[in-house]
Amino acid sequence: MRVKAILSTKGSGVVTVSPQALVSDVVRTLAEKSIGAVVVDDGADGLSGILTERDVVRALAAHGCDALDRPASDFMTREVVTGHFDNTVDELMDRMTNGKFRHVPIMDGNRLAGMISIGDVVKHRMDQIEAEASAMRDYIATA
Repeated sequence: MRVKAILSTKGSGVVTVSPQALVSDVVRTLAEKSIGAVVVDDGADGLSGILTERDVVRALAAHGCDALDRPASDFMTREVVTGHFDNTVDELMDRMTNGKFRHVPIMDGNRLAGMISIGDVVKHRMDQIEAEASAMRDYIATA
């Protein structure tokens, strides 16, 4: 299955923040939306970075509560691994596993087109396993 199929089911909405957004505001957004990452978008060149729960924890460990009053750009991951509509779910799973991250922004050219999380990948895989098991049960029942 391709990424485009997952986004067509899940939706393409992505929560973005500006590089100047305070980490405290980002943390509030993560909690309110029940998400694990936001894309940092400077409005000009598009994707500037990504700020994840893990980035926030590292910032707090290094700077204490003062990190909450600093901008997202201070702690965001700047080298963002992205995906595209034509990537397979297995390709994204490999990138996530090898890179040890859980969120991949999906690009359509230079435009941010969605976000795939490890939860989306696991859901897809579970649906696939259930479909295979169901087909196997049907096959056995008719044999």
